[in-house]
Amino acid sequence: MKLPRLLFLLLALPSLLSATESSPVKKGAVTVSLVSDAAAIEPGKSFTVALHMRHDPHWHSYWIAPGTGYATSLNWTLPAGFKAGEIQWPVPHVVKDTSGKITGNGYEAENYLLVEVTPPAALAPGTEVKLSAVAEWLMCMDVCMPGEAKLELTLPVAATTQADAKWTPAIAETRAKLPAARTGWNITASHNATTATLRLTPKSSTTHQPADLHFFASDAFTDYARPQGITRENDTWIITALLDAAADRNSARLTGVLASSNGWSAGSGYDGLVIDAPLEVGRVAPYASSSDPQVSGLMSPPSTSSLLGTLLLAFVSGMILNLMPCVFPVLGIKILGFVNQSGSDRKKITLHGLVFASGALLSFWVLAGVLLALRAGGTQLGWGFQLQSSGFVFGMAVFMLIFALNLSGLFEIGLAATGAGGRLQMKEGFVGSFFTGALATLVATPCSAPFLAPALGAALSLPALSSFMVFTAIAFGLALPYLLLSIFPAAIKLLPQPGAWMETFKQFMAFPLYATVGWLLWVLAAQTKDDDNGLLLIVFGFVLVAMAAWAYGRFGQAHGHPSRQMFGRVFAAALLAGGLYAGWPKAAPAVPTDGSYQVIWEKWSPEAIAAAQAAGKFVYVDFTARWCATCQTNKAVVFHSAGVLAELQKKKVALLRGDWTNRDPLITAELARWNRSAVPFNLIYAPGKLDPVILPELLTPDRILAAFASIARSEK
Repeated sequence: MKLPRLLFLLLALPSLLSATESSPVKKGAVTVSLVSDAAAIEPGKSFTVALHMRHDPHWHSYWIAPGTGYATSLNWTLPAGFKAGEIQWPVPHVVKDTSGKITGNGYEAENYLLVEVTPPAALAPGTEVKLSAVAEWLMCMDVCMPGEAKLELTLPVAATTQADAKWTPAIAETRAKLPAARTGWNITASHNATTATLRLTPKSSTTHQPADLHFFASDAFTDYARPQGITRENDTWIITALLDAAADRNSARLTGVLASSNGWSAGSGYDGLVIDAPLEVGRVAPYASSSDPQVSGLMSPPSTSSLLGTLLLAFVSGMILNLMPCVFPVLGIKILGFVNQSGSDRKKITLHGLVFASGALLSFWVLAGVLLALRAGGTQLGWGFQLQSSGFVFGMAVFMLIFALNLSGLFEIGLAATGAGGRLQMKEGFVGSFFTGALATLVATPCSAPFLAPALGAALSLPALSSFMVFTAIAFGLALPYLLLSIFPAAIKLLPQPGAWMETFKQFMAFPLYATVGWLLWVLAAQTKDDDNGLLLIVFGFVLVAMAAWAYGRFGQAHGHPSRQMFGRVFAAALLAGGLYAGWPKAAPAVPTDGSYQVIWEKWSPEAIAAAQAAGKFVYVDFTARWCATCQTNKAVVFHSAGVLAELQKKKVALLRGDWTNRDPLITAELARWNRSAVPFNLIYAPGKLDPVILPELLTPDRILAAFASIARSEK
């Protein structure tokens, strides 16, 4: 009896294996299979099927909101009456390439993507059903390649569900670790033009504290690649994250997963909290990541409790303005004017100081009123919101560049306003003091950019009353030294004497503005996408703007014949207009019709290669994708090389791009023809040659030039 039983088990083994899992399929660096927690299914009773993914070391695939790349998907083919639910996504991790650069949100090593499947109630026990699905995923390390596999899972039908001993524990463990909505926390969310803030407060005292928090937005609302700020106020956790460039600022809710490295209860391990909270506008915490200088100082306060901190920051910013070379030289002169007008009457001296402060205060209130009126005219007004406009970004970059060049000494501004202030100051009575306070604000404006950004960010996102309070704090900070020196005029002797140090300080302050221009240029590079020629024109426009500043300072402000000054001003205006025209972001230029060469990419196709070769041209083919970091590095290195550009122009090379950002069967087939399954992949075709030169994955200008040189040698 033992032998027949053994034979029976051996004969039954294939069906038992098919019930356990589908045949594993390895594509690239990932092995996938379908597994089930049911060895036999019951009619009408749901069971779980999981896509089991095993990644090679250092490789990863992506979550539902991947950041870059695209999420894993399952396209089901089910028997009649079966229904498959959506993928239940485990808590993701921040995934990186081998250089440590963040590439998105996803999974490494081994993971299970769960799907609830419901069979119809009319299934007959004793039969079998076949579940089929096409799995598609993107796998990345330093290069990225898509994966696809058709998987089939055959399960027997029984009167009652029978658990599968092999896969039930793993699936149950995954299900237990799925992100969950926990009722023990009060959760609020808010955002301004640039930042989202999430606040969590336990409803009751707890000894367990989450650690290493990270928020994964389910709809790409926040920027996946930028560091997040984590702070704690008493029992409240505050998570701040920059908004994604494409985030919908009108979103009504913030959704996603908040991961904790030690879970949300004792002994739970890495775990996620489901976030689904109403999204308020304007109630945002200060950005807490010191490693992110791009947005340092641009965040708004989170609530009334922290408004005092913002007011203090605004007050300090106003005081710092007095150290700017636009303002500091006249500080002592204006206080001496108070003294000269008032004689020895200390009360009158103080009153002049108060009138001066009221002039500064009123001017800042006018500025606040203008900004609030502009904000009232649109749904959301803020620097971050405006930065979505490439025209606004370019205009701001030009503005910053001009004032940076001013601080560097290329030309001078503000002198006329200072002189006007001096003339008004000499008038009798309090009118002169009032207008001096107002003009002090105008004189300080050219130097305010590095310091008033925090206050401006707050004013553009806070309610109207709080905004006025912020501007009042700035004005008070600006006026306070004048007030103190009017109350204690003898203190003027304690001020540092004007000297060469002020010119050094002035030039030093230009560099934060140059850094801002560099950042804005980076933003423009993203907004102009792959239009390298458009970005080049923007840079050329900056050069003309700088030349206009030089011409104005060299000739327009020169002492001498008025005609020379007029020529300098007209010449500077013409250069400025030319720079604005050349650099203003435009649509990608059309393909030239005069036969001249320009760095313009056309869409790849076999027909395009044949047509270019028939015209006697070299052809450069770039198979690339936006989710491929190496591809972007190659283009940045190669197509900004003067030597490569000169060679391309000399040979009038036709540039063809196969964009594999989205799945394209033609590109996939072409890569397979060359035994490739990943990008980057670059080819150079010579005129009349069927076989191209295949370039290595990592490109340098020397490798490109060497490839053209080898083609030239082979033609001799």
